[in-house]
Amino acid sequence: MTILSLNHVHSSWHDIIKQALSNVDSNYLQQLNASNLWLPGSENIFNAFSIPLDDTRYVLFGESPYPRKESANGYAFWDAAVTDLWSETGLSKRVNRATSLRNFIKMLFISEGLLSENDVSQTAIAAINKASLVSTGEELFQNFLKQGFLLLNACLVLSDTRVGKEAKHWQPFLFNLLHCLAERKFKPKLIMLGNIAQSIAKIPSSNQFEQLISEHPYNVSFVSNPNVRAFFGTMHLLNKSEVIKP
Repeated sequence: MTILSLNHVHSSWHDIIKQALSNVDSNYLQQLNASNLWLPGSENIFNAFSIPLDDTRYVLFGESPYPRKESANGYAFWDAAVTDLWSETGLSKRVNRATSLRNFIKMLFISEGLLSENDVSQTAIAAINKASLVSTGEELFQNFLKQGFLLLNACLVLSDTRVGKEAKHWQPFLFNLLHCLAERKFKPKLIMLGNIAQSIAKIPSSNQFEQLISEHPYNVSFVSNPNVRAFFGTMHLLNKSEVIKP
């Protein structure tokens, strides 16, 4: 039995998560329940499921929670410690320190035509007119949620165990989750970023979904990946006034 919290989970996901958890090793879950030395913690572990099931258009798989308590909030790629996105010199210091988020934002700038692939410098970013753009991390990732992104790490827990080994504990959970989603008439698209996320493509039911597979955003090549830019380019996720659904 697990006491991992469903407090922030939309009710439409409750049965699916409970069923998926029933496939996870009970001894492993007991270890999590008995410890607070892991991230994002029992209150936040399923935060990604805060959006309604029927509104879920994409499942964006990251790797694992951020390695800092103030950053790990249960959503993939959302660094909770990042408040302001911009500074007078370009990206804010916190964004610059969050490699994956920094590259994600640069990719969005390029895909929106606001930044040239040939110049992604702080000076070039500072010169962008940001009057119509989101200004905080909260606003940016709320746009992701409004667009229907389930921001889920392939490894839901970060502890002192090697991430690859930790991720294996969650494979039965993800296996069951995809099986449930595959039975739905309208299936979300799977976006798998990084090696651990890409292992999801080995789950048999994953072939029933449209997929986008890419390197992890901490790789600078992510910024110029044409498939990634084509996918995100029409969504206007940086726009603070309206998120446009393709």
